Amino acid sequence: MLPLSFASVGEENIIKRVGGLPETKRHLEDLGFVAGASVTVVSTIGGNIIVKVKESRVGISREMAQKIMI
Repeated sequence: MLPLSFASVGEENIIKRVGGLPETKRHLEDLGFVAGASVTVVSTIGGNIIVKVKESRVGISREMAQKIMI
């Protein structure tokens, strides 16, 4: 397992685990970052990461991406 922040652009991955404080975890799960979901890194811009999850594009910080394990 490694954090989503280390994923290559265009590579499809499966989320294994979402960590962090309960409120952070809940926020990420509300955005669609749940175990078993498919996630693809679309691009990285200035330390932020744009990902495709559940047919939506979401921008998250590198700090948040560190909490999503693939």
